[in-house]
Amino acid sequence: MSNLLKMLGVLLLSVAVGAGATTTTSKKHASGTVHSTKTKEKTSTSRTHTAATSKVVVHRRGHGAKAKLAVRRSRYQEHFSASSFADNLTLGDVTEGEDPVVRAAAIEALGNMNGTAVAINPDNGRILAMVNQKLALSRGAEPCSTIKLTVALAALEEGIVRRDTPVNLGGKYHLTMTEALAHSNNAYFETLGRSLGFERVKHYANQFGLGELAGYHIQGEQLGIYPDEELPASLGGVGRMCSFGESVSMTPLQLGALVSAIANGGTLYYLQHPENAVDIATFEPKIKRMLNIAPLIPEIQDGMQGAVLYGTARSLRATFNQFPVMGKTGTCSNNGTRFGWFGSYADTPNGRIVTVFFLEGGRPTFGPKAAELTGQFYRALWDKSYFLQKPAVANEVGTVGSSE
Repeated sequence: MSNLLKMLGVLLLSVAVGAGATTTTSKKHASGTVHSTKTKEKTSTSRTHTAATSKVVVHRRGHGAKAKLAVRRSRYQEHFSASSFADNLTLGDVTEGEDPVVRAAAIEALGNMNGTAVAINPDNGRILAMVNQKLALSRGAEPCSTIKLTVALAALEEGIVRRDTPVNLGGKYHLTMTEALAHSNNAYFETLGRSLGFERVKHYANQFGLGELAGYHIQGEQLGIYPDEELPASLGGVGRMCSFGESVSMTPLQLGALVSAIANGGTLYYLQHPENAVDIATFEPKIKRMLNIAPLIPEIQDGMQGAVLYGTARSLRATFNQFPVMGKTGTCSNNGTRFGWFGSYADTPNGRIVTVFFLEGGRPTFGPKAAELTGQFYRALWDKSYFLQKPAVANEVGTVGSSE
């Protein structure tokens, strides 16, 4: 009798285990997505195909539980790492005088990318937010293709080209400035640079703020570099300086000040970073110099907007497409470190705003990624109806940045 009971128990156990195998298999095939943990699970099963069926099923069920636990841990660690990374980026930032809504949007857009984001009111030079101030105020980096903005303005001022002038780049290949800015064509700007010559290129770059501090008494701001001598011909000469900005070091604030001058019609403001409520209440714009570029701005606007619509910054439109954005990307590397730049301005329903996203790091770091993050930044502000707010003190702090 006892033997009969034992046999019956074994039979019931076998049926129960077989049912578990059927359930596990059906769940696996019902899913529309095959995750890496399931791939590993399948591999583990195939390696044990010589074992008894019941043992294989028990192994698969056990491995699946471990895999789910590993996925949960991985997701937790990913969230924790991203949060910790963001905390490290912003450690030491002075934020009391910043616009909290703009700052939150910039932090959200940067995510776990190693970089900095600066938002500026171009109508008075006030910095609305500066995330990762250690990097924003550093000695800067090679400007990559963002240098093309200064070259374009210099060539236009000197009457070398207009926006629709076809420039021969060899054989039957011609480009206009609008096309070259939109697609960031290196050969085009190397040609302009050689036509201008180093002395004129340097003169205009200095006029537009490169090689000097962009901020007004911003503690910790360091100076970028614009060299006094042309890059050797063996390294590309002035052409390489005008296509990649090689041998030049530009800071995010310098690019922000330049783009602000383009956005507002030619006023190069000192950038100011209020540190408390008193600084906000007593804020007064400070003009560095007036640039005679108002007639030239329409000549480059089409190319800057073209970059967003169909060119190197079109990734921005994947995340935001509510109002026009004009900008310029930059991608290059130096000693194994990749740089990604995107400087832009937008005409929002509540005034103009300038943004600079600068990324520094490994493979995901390039200009189109910086443009994509800028789109996420604009999207976050749009979702909070930030651009629809009525300005609180328009005559003092401008139209954008009124949420204090």
